[in-house]
Amino acid sequence: MTRATVASTSPAFPSITTGAMTPAYQAYEILHVGFAVLPIIAGLDKFIHFLGIGSWEGYLAPLATQVTGLQATAFMHIVGVIEIIAGVLVAFWPRVGGYVVMLWLLGIIANLVMLGSFFDVALRDFGLSLGALALARLSEEYGRPIH
Repeated sequence: MTRATVASTSPAFPSITTGAMTPAYQAYEILHVGFAVLPIIAGLDKFIHFLGIGSWEGYLAPLATQVTGLQATAFMHIVGVIEIIAGVLVAFWPRVGGYVVMLWLLGIIANLVMLGSFFDVALRDFGLSLGALALARLSEEYGRPIH
């Protein structure tokens, strides 16, 4: 399929026969769904503990509770709520939500570095932050406005 064929439809609303067939649009949708659903699942797990992670508090640098005065469990519940909100934001406004998730992941990386462990998770989260940035950038081309 040539670019001229794809250009006949608006990038914001690709038709099933042209825009949706492009690898770039498919990549956008994969990132859009993934970065909407996965933060919601991680956020819910802070309350329900269905992923088998055990205690999320083990990933929290002591400085976070010292600065806020919150207990680790309460802090992680707030984290869970923020993650759920971030996932919903990505679902409905990926152009902004992608940047929010990217910054959130960078905050998680900073927390893990302060903790002095889980560097493998920090590295993975850096890769995820790049994916969230890619989603935000692709949303400039393919994101749909909220009606």
